[in-house]
Amino acid sequence: MAYDVQTNSLAEFWIPFTDNRGFKQDPRLIVKASGNYLTDHHGGTVIDGSSGLFCSPAGHSHPKIIEAVHRAMQDFTYVAPFGSGHPLSFALAERVARLLPENFNHVFFVNSGSEAIDTALKMVMAYHSALGNDRTRFVSRERAYHGVNMGGVSLSGMVNNRKTFPSVMPNVVMMRHTWSEDELFVRGQQQSGAELANDLQRMVDTYGGQTIAACFVEPVAGSTGILTPPKGYLERLRQICDENGILLVFDEVITGFGRLGNKFATDVFGVTPDIMTMAKALTNGSIPMGAVATSDKVHDAIMNQAAPGAIEFFHGYTYSGHPAACAAGLATMEIFEEDDLFGRAAEMSDYFLDAVFSLKDHPMVRDIRGIGMIAGVDLHSSEKPGARGGQAQKDLFWNGMHVKFTGDTGIIAPMFIAEKTHIDEMMEKFRKTLDGLA
Repeated sequence: MAYDVQTNSLAEFWIPFTDNRGFKQDPRLIVKASGNYLTDHHGGTVIDGSSGLFCSPAGHSHPKIIEAVHRAMQDFTYVAPFGSGHPLSFALAERVARLLPENFNHVFFVNSGSEAIDTALKMVMAYHSALGNDRTRFVSRERAYHGVNMGGVSLSGMVNNRKTFPSVMPNVVMMRHTWSEDELFVRGQQQSGAELANDLQRMVDTYGGQTIAACFVEPVAGSTGILTPPKGYLERLRQICDENGILLVFDEVITGFGRLGNKFATDVFGVTPDIMTMAKALTNGSIPMGAVATSDKVHDAIMNQAAPGAIEFFHGYTYSGHPAACAAGLATMEIFEEDDLFGRAAEMSDYFLDAVFSLKDHPMVRDIRGIGMIAGVDLHSSEKPGARGGQAQKDLFWNGMHVKFTGDTGIIAPMFIAEKTHIDEMMEKFRKTLDGLA
């Protein structure tokens, strides 16, 4: 259908996170997508090296998802989620809960990872209110990315996400990030750096643990360039939280649903939070959807404090648990299980990481980090930080590969359906593009 569009001035649509003026001078339009590949408006083939935005591990335009959404929409195109419901939302919540840690039995649906973070913030507040706690401080981390709603921007430690929007939440303090120039080209977790988790203890000592509501952390910092946790780091955060009644929130929007070679990062690192956010691969990127899962401890505290007949959690969205999204999510869960995509990701990880780390010898490459089926490749910056990465993303596209860049860092995250030949093709095109930049 994309070919049937007659009028396309490119003037009206304000493109997110994009150099709009530059894009409209040289547009990179996708008119079709299937499996590992995209088709541009000139008819060229582009391999998707970032699974869209890390959200389509089962491949683009999966027929099972298309059929499930079509079937659901024949029954109802919308059901009001406030005070009513439909079977698909309950079915999807149950399927997601099967993948979660043992004490996680409750899932709240939203429409994006950004909404999931803001919802998690409200859950934290509701939990402490239910217990009669006066905790108003939140701890996050430098180089963190927690979405673009105001709660997420407040928690984010990426300056470009904050400098244009200065009116953020108060009482947010930042721990240091975990990247170090002392350990470059690390595959998996760094050996040193666990002591950085003691930044949380410093917050406790400075402000009082009784004032801190929650610590938000990406188990692997994703959009900032794949910063893995040092060995012992997440364990130490969990210990400090437990000692001080602080909730630990894992942002698993990128790491969830197999990206690290297991169901969630909590399974990979053996550390269980109190709240988990998720989105992206929940519907294989086919319909906007996110979710927040809570431990029974958090859920029960919020539920039990409310009077009989009262709304326990005064929050929600018009499109929470939308039928089409739930149908897509259920089909995605079936694909993950039937095709053992988490297992495929685990099996392909070594080959993928070997291939990415083969770029280590290129003079344009400053550092590489990777785990599971995701890796960050830092390029040496030019005089203006971010300019080289922006050019690399454009050049890569016209060389036949899509990769998401943040600043000068390319984030490579193949689909779980990718074969070794696809990985080889990605590395060939990535290296060719680096050669052109040198």
